[in-house]
Amino acid sequence: MAKVKSFFFCSECGYQSSSWLGKCPECGKWNTFSEEVVQAVKPASSSSKLHSPLSASTPKPISQVVAAETQRIPTGCAEFDRVLGGGIVPGSLILLGGEPGIGKSTLLLQTALNIPDRRILYVSGEESEQQIKMRADRLMGERKAESEECYVVSETVTQRIVEHIEQVRPDILVVDSIQTISSETIDSSAGSISQIRECTAEFQRLAKERSLPILLVGHITKDGNLAGPKVMEHIVDCVLQFEGDRNYGYRMLRSLKNRFGSTAEIGIFEMQGDGLREVSNPSEFLLSQRDENLSGCAVAATLEGARPMFIEVQSLVSSAVYGTPQRNANGFDFRRLSMLLAVLEKRCGFKLGAKDVFLNIAGGIRVSDPAIDLAVACSVLSSNVDMPISPRYCFAAEMGLSGEVRPVSRVEQRITEADRIGFEKIFVSKYNMRGINKKRFGLQIVEVAVIEEVFRALFA
Repeated sequence: MAKVKSFFFCSECGYQSSSWLGKCPECGKWNTFSEEVVQAVKPASSSSKLHSPLSASTPKPISQVVAAETQRIPTGCAEFDRVLGGGIVPGSLILLGGEPGIGKSTLLLQTALNIPDRRILYVSGEESEQQIKMRADRLMGERKAESEECYVVSETVTQRIVEHIEQVRPDILVVDSIQTISSETIDSSAGSISQIRECTAEFQRLAKERSLPILLVGHITKDGNLAGPKVMEHIVDCVLQFEGDRNYGYRMLRSLKNRFGSTAEIGIFEMQGDGLREVSNPSEFLLSQRDENLSGCAVAATLEGARPMFIEVQSLVSSAVYGTPQRNANGFDFRRLSMLLAVLEKRCGFKLGAKDVFLNIAGGIRVSDPAIDLAVACSVLSSNVDMPISPRYCFAAEMGLSGEVRPVSRVEQRITEADRIGFEKIFVSKYNMRGINKKRFGLQIVEVAVIEEVFRALFA
């Protein structure tokens, strides 16, 4: 008879303890231990394929290691390939997380149907095969989902998934989702910390031994973190975050970890009735369409990875009615906003300490690029003096504590994109223009050194 044991697992890092602890000795979090009954089960014969020993290897000097050229698998989606670094790497384990209903399953099923010349096995633990077929028909529209290379199965046990892999011999495996999958080697419920950790480790061994790329769907907690132990994110090769505001039709795909590419890239999609549409020009929906010039609006030239984007910063400055001034920022770091307000009060002489300041990044996007600082400051000043800024002006500079306008990276690329879109004037730091020929640009480049110069140029 199998021996039954009870262990306590930390929900943050997966630390295992034989007794309950108030504070995790591994990650230092409080009240994160939960009890799970774990029963050791003798692995079935089918699971032995999952734990096959690796080929014998011996240490060798790195100079003798031959670097093989890995051919990536294109997904048929330029935005998805951009975030992955050029396509799916064979043998990689990719984890896609996001809120419920944001479109994770839609993205992967749409990708599975559109990958050319590859056999895909789509394993779903949440939907039946009929439900997957209905959603696939909706995504493909008039073409219908008649692909002969996309196989679907509803399964929740890793050992049976291996049997399906032996039968289908796929080039790519999609598992939706890891929280619904369980292993026969552990007698605990699916979605528990021990099951998620063990199943992720089994899929990792499967991916490396067979050179089979595996895409996992992961749920997130109410705090926005991936559900399950933190060790799961260390096991996988790539962690992708699919996010977006439900009040808007667009979705953003970010890379939080990528062993085979950059983590600074972002992919943008628009959710439509027939699935996700790629957005090649993000500025088309990040810049609001308005006929009148209104105060408190400024356009920032930001950069996401290698892609320049233009976003609109909106500010509202009003007298504090309740005595205590309010500060609110959507899509921007609240502490950085407080710093910029202090700089404006000190250097420009505006008494913003007694006023309410509300800041919003149009479109619901969240920006961390420091080049947005100058646009934030100008939008606040515009609302404070109630004088509009031309929508044909844009800003790309960082602000320091002494009010200086600091240079930012890749300013030439930002200027080129602003010129292509049709902006008339761009404000940049004068220290950014060394070695750059301004004559080859069609727009006017305004070089500034301190915030006072920007204020005089805009509101003189």
